[in-house]
Amino acid sequence: MTLVRSFAALAPLALLLLACPGTSPVTGPKDKAGPSPSASASVEAPGPELDAPPPTPKKAVFKEYHGESVADDYQWLEDGTSSDVKSWVGDHNRRTRAFLDILPGRQALYTSVRKFVEYGTPAFYAFQHKGGVLFSMRWRPPKQQPFLVTLTPVDKPNAEKVLLDPNTVDPSGNTSIDYYVASPDGGKVAVSLSKGDRAGGSIHVFDVGSGREIAEVVPQGAGRYKGKSIAWNAGGTGFFYTRYPAEGEGKPEDRGFFQKVYFHKLHTPVKDDAPAIDKLPRLAQIDLETSGDGKFVTARAESGYGGPKEHHVFRQGGGFSKVADAADEVERTVAGPDGDLYIISKKDAPRGKLLRTSAWKPQLAKATVVVPEGESVLLDVLPTLQRIYVRSSAGGPSEMRWFDLKGKPGGVVPTLPVSAVHEVVLLQEDDLYFENESFTEASAWYRFRASSGKVEKTAMAQPATADFGDATVVRETCTSKDGTKIPLSILRRKDAKFDGQNPTILTGQGGFGVVVSPDYDPTRRAWLDVGGIVAVANLRGGGEGGDGWHKAGMLTQKQTVFDDFFACAERLFELKVTKSDKLALLGAPQSPLLMGAALTQRPDMFRAIVARGGIYDMLRLEGTPNGAYDVPEYGSIADEKQFKALYGYSPYHRVEDGKPYPATLLLTGENDPRGDPSHARKMAARLLAATSAKAPILLRSSGDTGRGVGTPLDHAVLEAVDVYTFLFHVLGIRKP
Repeated sequence: MTLVRSFAALAPLALLLLACPGTSPVTGPKDKAGPSPSASASVEAPGPELDAPPPTPKKAVFKEYHGESVADDYQWLEDGTSSDVKSWVGDHNRRTRAFLDILPGRQALYTSVRKFVEYGTPAFYAFQHKGGVLFSMRWRPPKQQPFLVTLTPVDKPNAEKVLLDPNTVDPSGNTSIDYYVASPDGGKVAVSLSKGDRAGGSIHVFDVGSGREIAEVVPQGAGRYKGKSIAWNAGGTGFFYTRYPAEGEGKPEDRGFFQKVYFHKLHTPVKDDAPAIDKLPRLAQIDLETSGDGKFVTARAESGYGGPKEHHVFRQGGGFSKVADAADEVERTVAGPDGDLYIISKKDAPRGKLLRTSAWKPQLAKATVVVPEGESVLLDVLPTLQRIYVRSSAGGPSEMRWFDLKGKPGGVVPTLPVSAVHEVVLLQEDDLYFENESFTEASAWYRFRASSGKVEKTAMAQPATADFGDATVVRETCTSKDGTKIPLSILRRKDAKFDGQNPTILTGQGGFGVVVSPDYDPTRRAWLDVGGIVAVANLRGGGEGGDGWHKAGMLTQKQTVFDDFFACAERLFELKVTKSDKLALLGAPQSPLLMGAALTQRPDMFRAIVARGGIYDMLRLEGTPNGAYDVPEYGSIADEKQFKALYGYSPYHRVEDGKPYPATLLLTGENDPRGDPSHARKMAARLLAATSAKAPILLRSSGDTGRGVGTPLDHAVLEAVDVYTFLFHVLGIRKP
């Protein structure tokens, strides 16, 4: 299955929300030096007065947890269907718009921001190579959404044929492609479509030759986006798919849980589809994948986001059988063309080792070690008839190597320095396509030729919209509270002076075992041109250091993540990169807790914060359908020890009356099923009631989008402009 990274997840807007934004237009030709970094920022920025916030009544509700009574004054804001809540959100949006829309320089930002958002995205992505046909998602502004194309022959972007364009299906731009899967022979493609940035999609099947829709629509039910998946059978006569319970199936409270795998035979009633795997965990999120020859289908069922996993394999002519339980610590299974099953295991190998057993009769206990644990973290494997390619993470940046079938090292696949490899696609004769980007090099597709061991850049690349030839990336480390060394990447202009005067954006993630890799964001060009510096932290809780790195920042150890983040900020101060009143923190949907924890634990450390899709009330989190999936990472209030940890850092409960809080922009989407927007509503109300500072605290709630996947272009541009304008104003940055 190819999960589509929509333009909003790829474009500088999303990269800005994950890493660091640029904010003003680039001035002058690219071959001319920009302004002196120390001359472009001012501490104070004049602007309009902010209206008083709408009145927010306190309606205290008390609940006892393990003998401790906890008050919640704003629980009434959780009901998004309430007319009072809708009116309250509308009042806040009007207040936010009245402030942001008239800030100095806003209109001047729009043109450059739009250019960066439009053309900072790879033109082609989400490749699949099936039956000699190369499938790809295509991004072509000013279209609101990416669309699906075929490329025959490969390497010829001008030979693209549009297979499905959601912009034609829905001219409003609110319908998007969630993901697609081509059949093994390349003759058919199954596409999941959803509307309004919601996580509930339906599967549509198209004939590749004619482009016609040829089968019945298969709904997948409302639930988390992650884990919705499709895998074709060998003959392309049907496919396995995942589905949540439909309305009327089971108990109402089970909707959004108990995902199952079904098989659908084309041209038969969907109601007749039967489960293919039973007895999966309540929080199962399932990823399906068909082998290249169609003989095998692997299924990974993850219990909650970042939780334990069990694995199943389907064999042609048989059914699914379980290969590994959660206790086996298997991360991934891939069926190779040689009939073997390749297994990434973390059992007694926290950075991962590669095992092999027969895919026809898999026996994990008798699997042999092909690639032992190394210094880097093993992320993925791609077996061919003659080679085994592996992709790893070395503290964030990617590595690619290959071995022969006996596990003998063969060499490396050359990649950009300090870069990330996102996708790898097998062509023929062991040749590869892979997508590669760095902090200073735009994402592009490269071809690795196995016969020569050389890599060449293909024509399937978006022209770079910003030149970072005058920039450099420094890999630093900081020392956390417990002495652990934390990697920190610093992007700066070569002539930047470390005098403590640089406007700086610090970002990180530290959760769910996710690896934060280098990324190219052309908006950083504008940030660097006003003396700005970007810092990206690889915090514990992520996957950069393997399973032990993740476990050190999860459950009752979550405070470790925040300590790592604060240590990175202190390191920036020590290096005289910046100082607290020139430091901004930038969060992302993938780091929903980090920004809230920083805001409440160290409000003195920075001047501004932008948080998107945040979670702030850790005691109410697991009571929502989405929040239940986060329990394996954060813990449960039902466990007394975990409750104490959750309550100890829960941002909503750690806001203190009379404390001065920094400028804060809380972004959320009312359609977000993965991060309940009530968290942002409650946090905004609590901060406004408590703060003694005059710094703006703003809530921006989008009524027709969610967390980013499927967000139309125009919405993304306007949100980016809001973020840029806010940060420029608060940090006192003036256009040179």
